Order: sequence, then C-alpha cells, then structure tokens
Amino acid sequence: MIKAVLPPGVLSLHVLPADHHDRDWDNIVVPREVKERLLNQALLTLLHGRKLSMLAGLPHGLIVLSGPSGTGKTTLARGLAQVAALALAARGATTLVEINPHAFPSDMLGESQRNITRLMQDTIPEIVARRPHTVVLIDEVEAFAVRRSTASFETNPVDVHRATDAILLGIDEIARSLPNVLFVTTTNFIEAVDDAFLSRADLVLHFELPDVATIGRIITHSLVELGAQWPALMPLAGQRQDIADLAASCEGWDGRRVRKLVLAGLAQRTAVARDPGQLTFEDLQAAARKQGGVEWVGGAAPSAHELFPESRLCKRYDDESEHGHAHSADTVRARAPSHLHDRPEQPPVPLASGTVKGN
Repeated sequence: MIKAVLPPGVLSLHVLPADHHDRDWDNIVVPREVKERLLNQALLTLLHGRKLSMLAGLPHGLIVLSGPSGTGKTTLARGLAQVAALALAARGATTLVEINPHAFPSDMLGESQRNITRLMQDTIPEIVARRPHTVVLIDEVEAFAVRRSTASFETNPVDVHRATDAILLGIDEIARSLPNVLFVTTTNFIEAVDDAFLSRADLVLHFELPDVATIGRIITHSLVELGAQWPALMPLAGQRQDIADLAASCEGWDGRRVRKLVLAGLAQRTAVARDPGQLTFEDLQAAARKQGGVEWVGGAAPSAHELFPESRLCKRYDDESEHGHAHSADTVRARAPSHLHDRPEQPPVPLASGTVKGN
C-alpha cells in the first residue's frame, strides 16, 4: 500500500472512531468532572457549532490544555477526539488532524505568515470537506501563537506579529465559515501564548501534577497493564498498602514519570529484565528511591561471560563475513600488517571480506 503524502504542516491524519485509539482517553487519570467538561465542550462545538455561530458571543471552537510536561495533555486531546467520534458515529466519521507547529516558522520575512495562512485557508478547509466532523490538534501551540507583547527583536518580531495575526484571523474565519470544526491545543508554557489567542478559547483547562491518590491510581493502572502481559504480576495491582507507600515516594512527579517508574522497576535486576513476572514492590521502591535512574555506587561489575555463562554453549559469530562493518581505504590500510605498509610499490589490496594481502 502506498502511503499518502500529507499536506505541508500536517503531522498525521486519522479517521475516527478507531479501536486502536480507545486507550488514550482511559489511560489519563484525571477527575471525572474534568473529562466530562472537556467532552461536553467538544460535543457542543461539533454538534451545534453552526447554530451557536449566530450568537453575538461567537464561539471559536477552541480548547486550550495547559500544564506541566508529562501531565497527559496531548494524550487526553487524542482521546477526546476518539470519544467525541464515538458519540457522533451515527452521524458519520470524524477526522483527527495533528498539526506540527514547528513546520511553519521561517527565516524568510513574511514566509511564516504565508505558511499559516495557507494552512488555515486551504489545507484545513479541504480536509474538513471530507467528513462531517473534524478535530484539529495543535501541540505546543506556544510555537504557533507567540505572545506578541514579549517577542524579542532578535527573533524578527515583525514576522512573529504577522504569523500570530495569521493564526488569529484563521481561527476567526473558520469559526464563521466552518463552525463545526474543533481546535484542541496544548501548551507547557501558557505565559508564552498570545493573549488574543487565549481570549478566543471557549475553554482553558489547566492541568496540575497528580496528587498522591492519583499517583496511586496511575501505578495501579500500570500494574494491571503489566499483568495482562505477565499474569504473575496481576496480584501486585491489588496490594493497596504497597501501592500507597510507593505513591507517597513519588509525590511531586508528573504522570508520565510515574508510568516510567514501572519500567525502571523492571530494569532494577537482570533476573526481572529477563523475566518481568518476577517484579516485586522492592524493585519498584528501589526505582523510586533512585528516581528512575542509577545510584553511582557499588563494586566492580562482572564480566560479560560471568553474567551469562550459559552463552558459552551457544553458537559464536566470529567469522568476519557475519559482520556488517564498512571500512574505508584508510581503515583497511590501518588494519593491515605493518610490514605491508613498508612496501609502497606493493600496496595492500582490499578483499571482499575486509582482509588485506600483499602481492
């Protein structure tokens, strides 16, 4: 199958609902009310945007998700598109368009503005025409709608102003002409996003770092996922006190880092890395104590053969024909016996295998 060429600035296109997108919504642990408010806002735009566009307080079909890195903003945004598509499935498919904001800035004066204008006036309307509902996801929107009041003269503020103007005009025009389009944007640095862009948002949702109770739920969810692959681990997900103690050790961590903790726990001991079913809470606590890293202490490491003595009984691959090393002429000459270098009238001759011989 030939992969379709995406329009400039479009990172990916998805037709929803699709089963492989189900997990995004479920994997992010936030209060029920947060997800409900987010979904309601999306459905309001996708279902009733055309009627609402007649109101004096024109809705812009724009949601901004703000918060620290690792709090699940982008994953939840993708999940929102899937859940909204499920709700609207009887009315037709939904397109999820992911935009790469870093594809538009240019060193050429005015080029950033032209790129964004092309996206908003040509690319998005063409995609919207394909299906009844469209969700446009823009991650790291601070690179797209730069706060003009703080633009540095060293970064061509004239072009920054023009580019931000272009995105604002584009949002306004799509809200008027294509009011059933939903923009979902994320930012780690809301203070870097232009005020006029934020004022157009129908919902600005601020994400916080998870509290200890939420961390415990994230750990439980991760252990259940592991248990699906290694059933011996499923009982760990039911050990509430151990989970609570582990969660307390991770206070102040973001959700992504908490999930990475489980992976770090699997890598604490070689026996567990080879058989994850041997994971214990001691491994997880050790990973939490090291904050997912390594304590630079301990004795000398065993040799490779001491680690895996059984490998001596396995086949060895020492024949050079089994290796894919590429050697330049200089490298081949350097590897040749020194007495061959002393005979310039008879230079070494490279062979197909990478060895050399003299004449």
